[in-house]
This record gives sequence, structure tokens and C-alpha cells, in this order.
Amino acid sequence: MADFDELGLPKALVTRLEKLGLKQPTPIQDRAIPHALNGKDVMGLAQTGTGKTLAFGLPLLAQLMSYSGKPAPKSVRALVLAPTRELANQIAESLKSLTEGTPYKVGLVVGGVSINPQITRVGRGTDVIVATPGRLIDLMERRAIDFEDTDFLVLDEADQMLDLGFIHALRTISQALPEDRQTMLFSATMPKQMNEIAQTYLRNPLRIQVSPPGKAADKIKQSVHYIAKAEKTSLLIELLDKHREEAAIVFVRTKHGAERLMKTLDKRGFAANSVHGNKSQGQRERAIKAFKSGEIKVLVATDVAARGLDIPAVRHVYNYDLPNVPDSYVHRIGRTARAGMDGMAIAFCAPDECDEFRAILKLLKTEIPTASGNPWMDLEEPSHKSKGRGRGRPGGGKPGGGGGGRRFGKPGGGRPGGKPGGGKPGGQRRRSGGGGRGQKAQSA
Repeated sequence: MADFDELGLPKALVTRLEKLGLKQPTPIQDRAIPHALNGKDVMGLAQTGTGKTLAFGLPLLAQLMSYSGKPAPKSVRALVLAPTRELANQIAESLKSLTEGTPYKVGLVVGGVSINPQITRVGRGTDVIVATPGRLIDLMERRAIDFEDTDFLVLDEADQMLDLGFIHALRTISQALPEDRQTMLFSATMPKQMNEIAQTYLRNPLRIQVSPPGKAADKIKQSVHYIAKAEKTSLLIELLDKHREEAAIVFVRTKHGAERLMKTLDKRGFAANSVHGNKSQGQRERAIKAFKSGEIKVLVATDVAARGLDIPAVRHVYNYDLPNVPDSYVHRIGRTARAGMDGMAIAFCAPDECDEFRAILKLLKTEIPTASGNPWMDLEEPSHKSKGRGRGRPGGGKPGGGGGGRRFGKPGGGRPGGKPGGGKPGGQRRRSGGGGRGQKAQSA
């Protein structure tokens, strides 16, 4: 694998990477950057935590560094779309760290904060805008932003944008962008609709895949506790108490559930805070900042934090509630084992979550070891059930008892919840090498 200085990046960027302690690219960066530098449309598929932000950020900034002069008022040269405020913030921070000391400006356009300062900043002209689709459309409707000079579009975590229902917003934005642009799409999973997105927004893209979609990071040690819903909080407190000084994220399904659980943990003496949709953007940013600094050790969150949190110190991820969408499980546990570190992913499965857990196992195509309790039911697909096998508790015993052997782990010894075992060069729209780019795509 080449070092960054062998990928064709400008010396200024390589020097900045060295100051940040980054010398060797990850596999997705190593394979995507050279093609993106040559102006090719790229579709990158890689599991969370593999460095997708730099895979598009470095070639994007490298090409912008050949531009002269300042962007025209209201104009933006490169647009990066992300599904959540947290992810948009994370991307903007990464790009700003790379442009420090240069004249190139990175702007952030997200909801949850006043739109007027954003209108003012965009009005001056910006090299790169990182935005969530909803707030960007707000600016478009106010005629506060101009895409005439936009040469680059990045769709990051495109699968989640589909999950969150942004497909119509993406079409609206795409129609406002020049057809003659370079587009890069990055995602951790590949739902069926993604092919439609790729055909609509990309032209003869180079597909780069460095790990199977849905695959969890190899350094994540996963386990599951089969436990009654009423006993989840007691078990969580017991487990958290064993590593009070280590950072942990606890994922729950609802906003009210997140706030309620956070207050319970706070009363039990844990340094905890919460992130969910009922919090203002300022509150969410302060909670994440405190978590990054180590001021708080436990972050209770809904899926708004399942992507966009790149905090290497996170050693433990708890799926207190299993997600309805199995892909979300992969993204949740991807908050740990980052930057080459190890991590623990602990799931709690209540009786009414068996369908969700079965879907997760099907996606992962692997077993998750049992830490305590017994499966509430046979977790194999119904069509694979052995003839005559009942649909009740495994082995006829009570949950957590000593029922017979089963596929997904050894029987636990106790009750569920018991102790766990300016200008473009030459005045023309820039295209760096790479040969022809094929016919122009139709706007979505």
C-alpha cells in the first residue's frame, strides 16, 4: 500500500496529513483517491470507521487547490451532503483540519440552528459546503445559494439518506446542480435503491468495495444478553459499573427513552448525557464535545449518533434496544474499534426483539456469542426449523434456565440479566485527466 505522498496529492496536503499523524492511507483511501484525483466518478463501499471522509475529502481539496481567486458571492465549488447534523459536523471538522492555514473555506449548513448566520456565510462564497439536505433546500428556496460554479458533489452515507426519506430532497438538489460535475458516493451498505441512486447521480462510476456490505469491523467483539425488558436497566448499570472510566455509547430506540435512561444513569453516579432529536443542535454539540473530551463517559443516544461520531476512545457500544433496521446495528457498533483499536459491542435482546435480532444475524451472516440467558426462541429462519421443533422456549425450560443446546450460544446459568459470563484554470470547467467521462447523466 502506498503512502499518502505517493498518491499524487499536493505537497501542502501531505504535509498537513503528517502534522495530523496520518502517513498511510486506509484501503478505501488507497483505492479511491487516485481515481478521484483523475476526475472519475466514484462509488465507494466500505464499512464504517474505514476512513471514507478522507477518501473523498483529500481528492476534493486537492483539485480545489488548483483554482485561483475567491468563489463568487453565494457560489459553492464543492457540495458534500450528509444525512445527519452529527455526520455533517464531523465531515466539516475533518475538512477544516486539512485546510487550516490555507485560503480555502469550508462551510456548514445544518438545521437546528439559526439560518440567518448561514445565509450570511454562504453569501460570501464558499469553496466547500457540507450540508444536510433539508437545510440546504431551505437556502435554495430563499435564493441564498448558487450552484452555477459547483463542480463537485459528494453523497456521504447515501444509504442512510435513503432510510431517512431524503430521496426527493436529493432529486431537487441534483436538478439545481450542473450536469458537468464530478460526483462521489460513499456508503457502508448497499440497499437495492442504491443502484437507482448511482445511475441517477453518477456517470460511469468506478465501484470500489473494500469489505462486504453489512460486515462489522473485525476488531469488534460482539455479544448478546437475552434478557427481560424490565431487567435491561439493571444489567446495563452492572456492566457499565465495570468500566466507569472508559467511554461507552448506549443506543436506544426512542427520544424519550434516551432521556429517561440518561437521567437514571446520572442518578446512579455515572457521568452521562444524551443525544436525540428533541435536543437542540447546540445541546447535541455540547454533549458530544463533552463526550470527546472525557468530561462525560456515557452517551445515551438514538440513531442520530449511529454515524458521524469518530471518537477512537469509545471502547463499548451497548444496543440497549435493538434497531428496527438491521443495517443500523452495523453502524451503531461501528462507533467502537476505530483507528485500529479494539472494541466491545453488547446487545440486549428482549422477547419482543427476536425478529430484529434474527434480521441482524441474517445481515451479518455470522453468529453472535451469548453472554447470558438463553434465546427466547429458535433464531434460525422458520424455513430451516427442524421438523417437530416447538415454537416455545428452547429446550422446554424457562428463559435463562438450562434448556438444550442451540445454535447461537451456550445456555446461560442464571436468570436473563444475571451476571454475564475564483477562477478555474484557463477559464474552463476543470477536469483532471482520467480520459473521457462518458455521456452526461440526466438530472434526477
